[in-house]
Amino acid sequence: MTTRLPRDLHPVAWWLWAIGMATAASLTTNPFVLLLLVAAATVVVVARRSDQPWARSFRLYVGMAVVIVVVRVAFRVVFGGGYAGTVVLDLPAVPLPGWAAGITLLGPVTRESLLAGLYDGLRLGTIVVCVGAANALANPKRLLRSVPPALYEIGTALVVAVTVLPQFADSARRVRAAQSLRAGETGRVAGMRRFLVPVLEDALERSLALAAGMDARGYGRSAGLTPARRRVTGALMLTGLGGICVGVYAVLDRTAPRYLALPMLVVGVAAAVVGLISAGRRVERSRYRPDSWRWPELVVAGAGIVTGLLGWWVSRHQVPLAFPDLSTFPQISALSLLGVVIAVAGGLCAPPPPSSYVVAVPLRQEVAA
Repeated sequence: MTTRLPRDLHPVAWWLWAIGMATAASLTTNPFVLLLLVAAATVVVVARRSDQPWARSFRLYVGMAVVIVVVRVAFRVVFGGGYAGTVVLDLPAVPLPGWAAGITLLGPVTRESLLAGLYDGLRLGTIVVCVGAANALANPKRLLRSVPPALYEIGTALVVAVTVLPQFADSARRVRAAQSLRAGETGRVAGMRRFLVPVLEDALERSLALAAGMDARGYGRSAGLTPARRRVTGALMLTGLGGICVGVYAVLDRTAPRYLALPMLVVGVAAAVVGLISAGRRVERSRYRPDSWRWPELVVAGAGIVTGLLGWWVSRHQVPLAFPDLSTFPQISALSLLGVVIAVAGGLCAPPPPSSYVVAVPLRQEVAA
């Protein structure tokens, strides 16, 4: 039995896998499906994350998801649920002026309103966890090498946006270790301020330093572009973005004319692709050891795409299971379980990540006779 050599999976494959699971999560409010998707992302991250600094950011996303769920339920309690049903907490209602009509402050809290807040918060939290899994598994620097050449001009913003949270996790570890070696304020508020300020400053400074280094080396710079070529490329990009926005809105809004839905979306995507190709031709670059797509990349990306497609099918053809009624116990379908199993199996098909710690092996020295 041969074992696979440790290597980094292509970052785009991890992002496709995570986007597929996030798509499936966005198309349902079933708490069991959402919790299974969170468990699937957690299992794959624990099994396939490396020991690099960005791999420690997954816990931050999980904590953010928990905060989202708590805040969503708290909003239902404070501003009233608007759902009739079994009252579980009878709070006095606070009268509001006439200009705030339609808003209820406190008042009776029903079980259905709490469940609605829990389901909505859990759906958003699951999407955040899926994005966190992609950030913990994909190498952000290698991801930037896979960015289309047309987007190189905004490389600085991409570097800061992609690396600031992984750098935050590494900065938190280093600041906590440094503060444990010296005395200081230990109060809850003062200790949090003493810890949070240097962490945020260090994470942002390191991301900006990376972006500045890329800018100093001419990242994304090009010369010899005529004004006419620039205007054509800009017009194609604007047309594509406008078409995509209109098409997505028409697809989501059933009352919009159908000729503004898929046809406009296809036209927008085509214009955007042509604009990206036109802008990318003027950027010349060379790669040292370019990332290749092998069968693990195809399996991981395909697993995410299949999971998203199964979630879409369930949301269209099994609506009571995808969006359970608040007064009944939620059920789960076999297709939803199959999507979760495919997501876990596909993620575990990735090769183990390489370790950053290399053990030196002494060379054999032959002694001349």
